[in-house]
Amino acid sequence: MTAFQHDWMAYWYLMPVLSVLLLFHVIPIFYAMAMSCYEWDLIGAPEWVGSSNFSRLMYDPMFWKSIWNTLVFTFISVPLSIASALFVALLLNNHISGIGFYRTVYFLPVITSINAVAIVWNFIYHPDYGLLNKLLAIAGVSGQNWLQDPFWAMPCIILMSVWKGLGYNVIIFITGLHNIPKHLYEAARIDGASLWQQFRHITWPLLSPTTYFVFVMSVIGSFQVFSQVYMMTPRGGPLKSTMVVVFYLYQKAFEKFEFGYALAIAFVLFLMIFAITLFNKLYLEKKVHYS
Repeated sequence: MTAFQHDWMAYWYLMPVLSVLLLFHVIPIFYAMAMSCYEWDLIGAPEWVGSSNFSRLMYDPMFWKSIWNTLVFTFISVPLSIASALFVALLLNNHISGIGFYRTVYFLPVITSINAVAIVWNFIYHPDYGLLNKLLAIAGVSGQNWLQDPFWAMPCIILMSVWKGLGYNVIIFITGLHNIPKHLYEAARIDGASLWQQFRHITWPLLSPTTYFVFVMSVIGSFQVFSQVYMMTPRGGPLKSTMVVVFYLYQKAFEKFEFGYALAIAFVLFLMIFAITLFNKLYLEKKVHYS
């Protein structure tokens, strides 16, 4: 078999997966891009409006508010997710009894339905009989109407989201920790390095590829947050304090049936995620130590 034939055999084996990607990912993306230039309610015939949907976005205050809320969610949840996951991973990386049980417990929320998790956290945040207010009452602190308060609604969503995704990031960090050569720690201990110095000069630099991956994926995921907002703060929360981009897109598409405008929002969101990911690739990746 020639090299040319060998290459084509590889493409034939990839054909089923490539067909699925083309049919359900690539084609819908270009179709959505095209339909963003139409006014369409999904029932009647699409009407060409050119770039008016995008011009409308520029003067839509709710769109800009949703952008701001999404950025707030991202800038708070991503560092908090990384820091908490790394801390838990360092604890679970030790050789202690029942370590498999603890790792399973931390991973359970990841495989639990987001809707079920949101319902549980709705009860936790309930102003009358919620667990959080009960614990605060024991400590002598007055409770809050958490999800109905414009100041607290977004932090509540963030806390729930960080807890929900903690286990996934923990597993990734544990995998990264296992790839760090043990002899480096042994040499550092012989030289009298403290635990902080070992973390600062060994763990953190050599864990940078893992941290970079978790950071990039967390940023992408945070820009697509939807289910917890939909389940915990319907209508976008008090004073639209939890109105994120994807939720606003959902409202325009499936409540007001402005599919062309919703697709324009989706296209802008795609460009934002692409630009941020490209920035991470071109600039932040330079600080990653792969060896």
